[in-house]
Amino acid sequence: MLWKDSLREMKPYKPGKSIKEVLNQYQLEKVVKLASNENPYGPAPSAKKLLDEGTIEIEMYPDGNASSLRKKIARKLNVNEDSLLFGGGSDEIIVMISRALLDSGKNTIMATPTFPQYAHNAKIDGAEIREVALVDGHHNLDGFLNVIDKDTSVIWLCSPNNPTGNLISSEALTTFLTKVPDNILVVLDEAYFEYITDPSYTNTIHLLKEYPNLIVLRTFSKAYGLAAFRIGYAIGNPEVISNLNKVRSPFNVTSAGQVLAEAALDDDEFIKECSLLNHEEMQRFIQYANANKLHIYDSEANFVLIEVPGNGDLASEKLLQQGFIVRSGEALGTPGYIRVTIGSENQNNGFFAAFDSLLADAQLLK
Repeated sequence: MLWKDSLREMKPYKPGKSIKEVLNQYQLEKVVKLASNENPYGPAPSAKKLLDEGTIEIEMYPDGNASSLRKKIARKLNVNEDSLLFGGGSDEIIVMISRALLDSGKNTIMATPTFPQYAHNAKIDGAEIREVALVDGHHNLDGFLNVIDKDTSVIWLCSPNNPTGNLISSEALTTFLTKVPDNILVVLDEAYFEYITDPSYTNTIHLLKEYPNLIVLRTFSKAYGLAAFRIGYAIGNPEVISNLNKVRSPFNVTSAGQVLAEAALDDDEFIKECSLLNHEEMQRFIQYANANKLHIYDSEANFVLIEVPGNGDLASEKLLQQGFIVRSGEALGTPGYIRVTIGSENQNNGFFAAFDSLLADAQLLK
């Protein structure tokens, strides 16, 4: 097979263990998954009700334009309908951007560590990857500016950043955008937008009018609790959206995803409640880390990156044996840490108890 040269040193995505696998492997009665930043409170109620009613016409192709959902989001965000692009999760939109703008001879800039799919897709398309190290979990935007050149095509900003959870401030973002050449697409990935509680942070949609080279990504997979239906969207300049639509597959967003996302948009109170509960439980993680003299990053998402005694892989395995699936920092570029989804109060109670055992084991080994 004449595979692309770029694939030679790449590895397929390796998903974590499922709840069923862990139950069987460790002979447990209960397993809590805190590894993928899903909503522990389930899907938005309006979407769940619609799903229970079973009214989706599964024998028909989806609306390729996502017309009804498009209209509703456009009204909610006060943007034009032609400013919206839909994908199978925001992951697919990342693929579209890479396919449309990156190839051999181009370069793309991103933080390290950050969401790995930016680099993954850039490698597939043969682009040079320029990574700028985080500073205390934050994007080093001055460092980004220093590595821009005439061949820079796409800049990726993840805010809140995955895996650290740190937020790019509104002031820092605006200052950065004024300095980026207008022929470079700046992708602002806001997968965790609904969880942001920082009172100084302003909705970034208003920046699109002033900066036509900005595109904002959001998703229904996190706060809205629709991860299984893979639906994300982008808001951007109509010309940018039009060009990205040229590489979008027809019927790429399922009928179920479109209908459920449209219903979920009505559940503002549910989203506010999830954000509030997440913030309250976040404080418990911070208090726990401080009480045990563990470093924890300043997160505005629905997860935390917390220090563990020793190796992240070993800590993750020990927690797995107690029924808690988390993400090892060794795989995320943050050795000595684990990334933990902020669960419900009961889930977190169990997690802290399991972590207590981890700390006790570490003390015995000293």
